[in-house]
Amino acid sequence: MQIDFTPDPRLYPFQSRWFDGSRGRLHYLDEGDGPPILLCHGNPTWSFLYRDIIVALRDRFRCIAPDYLGFGLSERPAGFGYKIDEHAQVVGEFVDHLGLDGYLTMGQDWGGPISMAVAVERAERVRGVVLGNTWFWPADTFSTKAFSRVMSSPPMQYAVLHRNFFVERLIPAGTRDRPSAAVMEHYRAVQPSAEARKGVAEMPKQILAAHPLLARLAREVPAKLGAKPALFVWGMKDFAFRPGPTLPRMRTAFPDHVVVELPDAKHFIQEDAPDRISAAIIERFG
Repeated sequence: MQIDFTPDPRLYPFQSRWFDGSRGRLHYLDEGDGPPILLCHGNPTWSFLYRDIIVALRDRFRCIAPDYLGFGLSERPAGFGYKIDEHAQVVGEFVDHLGLDGYLTMGQDWGGPISMAVAVERAERVRGVVLGNTWFWPADTFSTKAFSRVMSSPPMQYAVLHRNFFVERLIPAGTRDRPSAAVMEHYRAVQPSAEARKGVAEMPKQILAAHPLLARLAREVPAKLGAKPALFVWGMKDFAFRPGPTLPRMRTAFPDHVVVELPDAKHFIQEDAPDRISAAIIERFG
């Protein structure tokens, strides 16, 4: 299944590109020149989430932003399971296809575990790490486990698949100011049907189901990437990844780190504080 939607060039002033991988056709952006930075989104977003950051960075960095299979403008291939290890395999294949070397890697929400799973396999090619409002270890709080169980239940799976719950409810709840009608339409239009939302519906299940991968990342990220320079850009009003329990683990994993607090930002930091994030990346890695 391919998504039939043309983004508004005033909001998304980029050239769409395509990678025909072993599991399906991946849509991505490749904008600007300079050191490469891989921008990994979470749920239920797509490369559109990074639009303002790309505009701010592309005169200094080569900004590469894929849409995972099942998200954004990428294909929804028959037989694809939308599990986190599968997404990481596809993104890894994509990184190898582009021949990225000396690259920065940024992840938010599920983009954290996916970007880290790709990076630990290619540690010698990673220049530095940017993480925001994310994690890379097994779910260990009551609220996180409960969210996974509730969202995996038949009534909530129905809401996600048939009422577009993640887009209609969680994006407004996870942003400081409700996004404009035009922005909301760009999140809505790439998830037009239950069939198109299978990837979105699977991700909350994966919080618990991806335990083996997350347990491996909890060991391998500090071991293989811990010496890299890191930047943490953190929405301090996030309900999902509260700074108190999460940031100390990030600091421990990456001793050479800088923390930039985004005091008013909630979960979708790229919507709430793109200018602050871009400036922090330039200051740390520019």
